[in-house]
Amino acid sequence: MNTNSSRPVDLDALGRWMDQQGLASGPITQPKLLTGGTQNILLHFRRGGRDLVLRRPPLHMRPELSKTMQRESRVLAALAGSDVPHPTLVAECASDQVLGAAFYLMELVDGFNATLGLPSLHANSAAIRHDMGLAMVDAGLALGRFDYVAAGLSDFGKPEGYLERQVVRWQAQLDAYRDYKGWPGAKDIPGVDAVGQWLIENRPASFVPGLMHGDFQLSNALFRFDSGRVAALIDWELSTIGDPLIDFGWLLAGWPIPGQPAAGSLRVEPWDGFPSMQELIARYKAGTQRDMSAFDWYAVLACYKAGIVIEGTYARSCAGKASPELGRQFHASTLSLFQRAHVWIEHGLPQ
Repeated sequence: MNTNSSRPVDLDALGRWMDQQGLASGPITQPKLLTGGTQNILLHFRRGGRDLVLRRPPLHMRPELSKTMQRESRVLAALAGSDVPHPTLVAECASDQVLGAAFYLMELVDGFNATLGLPSLHANSAAIRHDMGLAMVDAGLALGRFDYVAAGLSDFGKPEGYLERQVVRWQAQLDAYRDYKGWPGAKDIPGVDAVGQWLIENRPASFVPGLMHGDFQLSNALFRFDSGRVAALIDWELSTIGDPLIDFGWLLAGWPIPGQPAAGSLRVEPWDGFPSMQELIARYKAGTQRDMSAFDWYAVLACYKAGIVIEGTYARSCAGKASPELGRQFHASTLSLFQRAHVWIEHGLPQ
C-alpha cells in the first residue's frame, strides 16, 4: 500500500476493485485527502467524470473499525431516498483484502463544514446563519421520523434498556481514567456524582426508539453553499437504534448561550444570527410527536456524557499521552458542561 501522506490508499488496487464492480472507468485522478476532525481516512478523487469520496479506517487501526465501516455504509444505504440529509452511498467493500480494511465509496457532498470557516455568503448574512441553526433541528427531526424498521435496520441496535444503560456506561468510562497516572480523579469535576444520581432518579419511564446519529453536532454537518440548508449529516460511525431525543440533547449541550462559558463545542464565527436555544427547542417541539415533557433529562445527560468523554483527553495528558495544553482546555470544557448540567437541573432549560 502506498502510505504517502497524499495517497494513503493503494489507488491501483482501488481501480481494479472498481473495475470489478463496474464503477466508472479510466484512471483515478486528483486524489486529495479531506479533513474533518476524524482519524478515518477520507480521500476525494475523480474517475470517469465522477467525484467520489472513499472512507476507510486509519492505516494503523483496531480490527473492529472495519465493522464500523460496514455499519456506516449500511446506514447510508438504508437512508437512500429518505428526507434525512446524508451522503449518497455508491458502493461498499466489506473485505479487508482490497485495501487492508473495509471501506466504502460515496458521492462528494457539495457542502462545507461551518466549524472550519464560513463562505462569504454565510459569513455576511445573519439571516442565513439563523437558517443554518434551524436546519440542524430540521435534520434531527427528519432522522427522528425515519422508519428504521421498514428500512431493514431492526437489528442495528438494542433499544431495550437503552436509557437505563446510559449512566452506567459513562460512569464506567470515567472510572477507567484512573488507569492514567497523574489524573486527579473525578473529585476535580464538581458534582459529577450528583448529576449521575439525578439522571438515575429522573430517567424517563419509556421512549419511542429511532435511528440515532450518535454525534449530532454542527461539526458533523455539511451545509449548502447557496443557502442555510444542511446538505448532509456526516460521520455516522456512532449511529445506532436508541432514543433520538439524545441526539437533540447532544446538539444543545454544546450550543453557545450568551453569558455562559462555551461548553466545549467547536465554535462557528461569526456566531451572531444563529438561533437561541429557546428557538431550537421550539422548532423541535413543533415538528415532533415525541414526548418532550422530560427533555431536560436528555439535555443534562448530554452534558454528563460529553463532559466525561472529553475528560479522557485531560486524563491522557496527565499521563503524558496528550498535549498538556490540550488537556487543560478539555478539562475546562468538562467543567463548563457540568456547570451547564447543574444549571439545567436547578432551573430547567431556557424557555
